[in-house]
Amino acid sequence: MTAQPLSVTIDRSSPVPLYHQLAQQLSAAISSGVLQPGDPFENETALAQRLRLSRPTVRRAIGELVDHGLLVRRRGLGTTVASRKVHRRAELTSLFDDLQRSGRTPQTTVLSMETTTDERAAAALDLPAGTPLLAVVRLRTADGSPLAVLHNWLPPALSDLTETELAIRGLYALLRERGVKPVVARQSIGARMPTATERKHLKIRGSQPLLTMSRMAFDAQGGGIEFGDHAYRSDGYTINLMIDER
Repeated sequence: MTAQPLSVTIDRSSPVPLYHQLAQQLSAAISSGVLQPGDPFENETALAQRLRLSRPTVRRAIGELVDHGLLVRRRGLGTTVASRKVHRRAELTSLFDDLQRSGRTPQTTVLSMETTTDERAAAALDLPAGTPLLAVVRLRTADGSPLAVLHNWLPPALSDLTETELAIRGLYALLRERGVKPVVARQSIGARMPTATERKHLKIRGSQPLLTMSRMAFDAQGGGIEFGDHAYRSDGYTINLMIDER
């Protein structure tokens, strides 16, 4: 497939660097769907000649999109638009909310839901080891593609959650409806190889690792409201961190 030239306007009188102007417009074309995942990207030399820009300027703009996971360079195949990722900030939002905010369609399959005891989850929620917890395992898809397996444990006060609710709504939205608001959390981000069950649910082949995130969320009074242990396909998910040293 031949890459179609994009309409790009470069303002040489602007104080915004030329490479950044180009990167912004290319990023917008990908975000808006003008360029779709897997689409070939215009040759660097052709793009530079067409826009009357230097090759280093074009190379820097393309490199910025590669660094942000929007473009992929493959030897022998050239540059293509990357698969759509969920870019999630490290803050108190749910994956369901993040997907909706990015214009994607989240769907949930509840794989299991039971009342049980779990020493690790109880400790995370600052509850006695034998406390009965609502344990929920969900498969989250985005636009029909599997994205994450979500394990959550909730305290007894939230045991009225139903499978029907969890299949169509995000967990944090359901908590807010019950007057429960997470205001602080401890989060841990990592990576590991998938289990056989995760490979099946997430349709993973080969040696692709998973991104993982565990979270202990608490309300304004310091009460534990949920403990999550989640696993995400690494080719469809990224977590963005911001450090502010003011």
